[in-house]
Amino acid sequence: QLLGSASVESTMSNRAGSFLWNLRQFSALSPTSRTVRPNPLGFCRPEIVYSNWSPRNHPSNDFASKTQSPIRYLFQDASVFKPGDDVFQTKGISPVTALPVNRFLCPRRLSFDSKQSPVPEDGSKKMRFHHEASDEDVLTRETKPTPVNFKKLSQGNSLSDVLDAFASAPSFPSSNYFSAMWTIAKRMSDDQRRFEKQLMFSHPAFTQLCEHMMREAKIMYCDHLLFSLYAIVRLGIPQNTLLVQTLLRVVQERINECDERCLSVLSIILEAMEPCKNVDVLRSGLRILVDQQIWKIERVFTLQAVMKSIGKDAPISLKKKLEMKALRELHRFSVLNSQRMFEVLAAMDHRSDVLLDECSKMVIGNINGCPLKILINILQSCRDLRYRNLYLFKGIADYVATTFDVWKLRQVLFVLILFENLAFRHTDLMDLFMKKVVDERGFLNMKSIVSILHVYASLNHLHGGPAREEWFLDAMGAALTGYLHHISSENLLNAVCSFCLMNHFPLAPINQLLQKDIIDELLMSDNKERNIYKLQILAACLKLDDVPCHKAVDLVLPSLPPAPLYPNAKVAEVLSSLLGEGYFLENVQLPHNHHIDFEIRMDSNRSEVLPLSDANVVTSATDIQRVAVLCVPRSTYCLDLTHPRGFLATKMRHLKVMGFHVILVNNWEMEKLEMKEAVTFLKSQIYSTESPPTADVNFQSTC
Repeated sequence: QLLGSASVESTMSNRAGSFLWNLRQFSALSPTSRTVRPNPLGFCRPEIVYSNWSPRNHPSNDFASKTQSPIRYLFQDASVFKPGDDVFQTKGISPVTALPVNRFLCPRRLSFDSKQSPVPEDGSKKMRFHHEASDEDVLTRETKPTPVNFKKLSQGNSLSDVLDAFASAPSFPSSNYFSAMWTIAKRMSDDQRRFEKQLMFSHPAFTQLCEHMMREAKIMYCDHLLFSLYAIVRLGIPQNTLLVQTLLRVVQERINECDERCLSVLSIILEAMEPCKNVDVLRSGLRILVDQQIWKIERVFTLQAVMKSIGKDAPISLKKKLEMKALRELHRFSVLNSQRMFEVLAAMDHRSDVLLDECSKMVIGNINGCPLKILINILQSCRDLRYRNLYLFKGIADYVATTFDVWKLRQVLFVLILFENLAFRHTDLMDLFMKKVVDERGFLNMKSIVSILHVYASLNHLHGGPAREEWFLDAMGAALTGYLHHISSENLLNAVCSFCLMNHFPLAPINQLLQKDIIDELLMSDNKERNIYKLQILAACLKLDDVPCHKAVDLVLPSLPPAPLYPNAKVAEVLSSLLGEGYFLENVQLPHNHHIDFEIRMDSNRSEVLPLSDANVVTSATDIQRVAVLCVPRSTYCLDLTHPRGFLATKMRHLKVMGFHVILVNNWEMEKLEMKEAVTFLKSQIYSTESPPTADVNFQSTC
């Protein structure tokens, strides 16, 4: 009996201990109310506050999955927007409660961290979100699925119609509402879209829709998640809101679920977003995923979208892989793919000459009917990539010149500005533009005047005879004079400097520029060195060119630091071999801030080189010819490498006024020549009676 009594007592004690242990575990597994407070950095961290809980609200079969499923926190008042002139501000986030989302309610395929899907393959068990008028949002499976009809929603006429439909009967998934709103917004004009967006942000159901979107982000299909994020970004919802940042974090967690279609959507999203921590992390994840799946990508559009979004700071090895993949798919490129490839490579800052050359052929072969916007994008990309293709540029310029009357003058001017950046000069197109500007002077405003003068001065283009040149420059001078009361000091300096490079000196703009307060303002600006350099050009032109009405002007300018001297060792060696020591000077600094690489002194017929000692004795004699040898890089020529650009042409003009005969030596050609060939070349240049190629303005300037 004692043994039996002890056994019963022990059994009761064990059961009591087991009951207490189970009760502690039961309490630990109970859902808790989570008060969410934003920290100073704007991110939300949950603060655990235990609340009343009833077993009826929590399925008993969820105890095992409680320790396996991650808990998602649901936020109320996630984004509160205040409309005003299309600028929206976010307010503070109020503390709310959130319930755990049970994974077995998930209607999508499992994430990469799931073990098995509790949802039958036939989809017989589905769920919907049911919103009740209470302080808590509860997920329920008791109602039958009533999926929202995206096609019907997108047929609406306003964004408010979609929000009204959501308010009347919220349905799963919320992504369809955002996608429908963006589909409707795409059909609107810019002004109507701006007005509709203001109504959207002030609609009472918009905040509720944002809450549903954040709640459902973890459990909806990956492509629905990405399409909804894309729509949210395109609708203009600020990137720093909790809604957008939450979706970015969820996409980070589920990036391994992305197939090829999702990759293209994710790439387009990242391309449209500003840099931030979550965007940077997501872009890094995209790079890793692309590196693993690059050879499985089948669509050219997806490949180009990925290339465009990985960023300029992506590893060079990844850029090379993408380039190889694009070359393998080159035979499948459409005309649109070829046109887009320039922008894609510029976005990733990777120049592939082979790929660009092939795409250039496709672009020029199908250029008829091509919108000018696409051609401008191609030229901008060529500029960013430092890609020079004379065949491509000539084809685009010929097309624009042929269809010149179709385009607006400001569009053609933008093309000419890009051509100037690429050092390309197309005479027919520039002549057409000169004539059109003179005929339609009403097109000229202050900004276009400065741009036109810069383009024509930089490319050293005054073509078509002295009469047409004088006509064009007078028209530009008169237009600039009309804006003297509104033009800034730096724009005035840029315009006058361009006139000086073209050997034209309009009186009113120069007189205003030479005022003391204007000069002082230019010398105190952030671009002080550049302004001093241009003022020195102006001073040299006023002294050396035929400008009698400005001869008495004397500009006192601070000196600039000496320009770095580039050694021309090979040219010096060739001159020593050809002429001998003591027959030439190296690195000669001349008045008016001009510098020449080598100076040689010859007789007046240029048949004999004089020793410097003999030439110095009779320097003032008329039978001495001074020869300036200029070693010039490619950048001083236009792209055809025969036409000098504005600064070189002006320097050659001034050296001639100072009594020099100018010889141009191309650095890149000299480096290719053997010593014997280089001696032969310089000998022919020194003793030649022909003048070097130049395009000086020969007509007489007027004041």
